[in-house]
Amino acid sequence: MAYWLFKSEPFKWSWEQQKEKGDTGEEWDGVRNYQARNFMREMKIGDQGFFYHSNEGKEVVGIVEVCAEAHPDSTTDDERWECVDIKAVADVPNPVSLDTIKNDPRLEEMVLVKNSRLSVQPVTEEEWRIICDLGGVKTP
Repeated sequence: MAYWLFKSEPFKWSWEQQKEKGDTGEEWDGVRNYQARNFMREMKIGDQGFFYHSNEGKEVVGIVEVCAEAHPDSTTDDERWECVDIKAVADVPNPVSLDTIKNDPRLEEMVLVKNSRLSVQPVTEEEWRIICDLGGVKTP
């Protein structure tokens, strides 16, 4: 299994809206960055990710799961753009702020710290466990 981080501005698409979609999930559409698109092409069903509120809040607030692999993005006719579908899995009981992440030396190499503008990004297994621990998420 691979781990990811999905960034969204809460006024455009919030964690609450994601949860309302239930098990059917929702397209992670509108991504117009080649590197982020390529990361989505790598995703497999069952991969997990952090749902991160950017701009407002700047914190990891939820856990999502990839429920459909890369397919054409329905918000454009441009065949270059693809997306995955994700579904909400769990709240992060204690949201983990960007400041907390940046100030933790164990996370200094995290893509979120080094390239905070990228809307879809990989997370290592170690980073996953650290952030889950900081957020009060139980991991197997």
